[in-house]
Amino acid sequence: RLCDEAVEHRFMAVCVNPTWVRRCAARLDGSDVRVCTVIGFPLGATTTATKVGEAVEVAELGATELDMVLNVGALRSGDRAAAGDDIAAVVAAGHGAGALVKVILETVLLTDDEKVSAARLAVAAGADFVKTSTGFGGGGATTHDVALLRETVGRDVGGKAAGGGRSREAAQDMIVAGASRLGTSSGIAIVTDADAHDADY
Repeated sequence: RLCDEAVEHRFMAVCVNPTWVRRCAARLDGSDVRVCTVIGFPLGATTTATKVGEAVEVAELGATELDMVLNVGALRSGDRAAAGDDIAAVVAAGHGAGALVKVILETVLLTDDEKVSAARLAVAAGADFVKTSTGFGGGGATTHDVALLRETVGRDVGGKAAGGGRSREAAQDMIVAGASRLGTSSGIAIVTDADAHDADY
């Protein structure tokens, strides 16, 4: 149903856990809807080698977008090199497999200075997007965070606002703040005011 709804409403992608990638890729074959999945989800605390392995495997299964979780612990402890190297390794693996890579910063856990540092690391590593949240960290996107990330990364890197946008008005606010993509479980409600199911557009 998720895949069929995404096709019907012309969403950019469905975002699913890795175990469902193959099934969604088969269901969406021939459509314009992409399959997105998550790497190091939801804590970002798996090893870099594990994240790289995940990225390679899910790309082989049909994922064309990878949302990796920042190593928040490394960043917050001051080891920016480790956090940056982690991102760069996944970006290299994803790009090598033809996939777009987004970096989930989990902004609810970071100070503004840490958000800026994390976003800069993502840009330096060649990430395609920065993304606010996993949805598991106790909070979602805010317009403040979206605007801060947009100011930090400029216009050449995408910004994905995830969580916090359950209405059309909230979605519009995120776009005005600088989001180029919305990750929401309320996609259908936003575009039709009907019941919502998990989609990414």
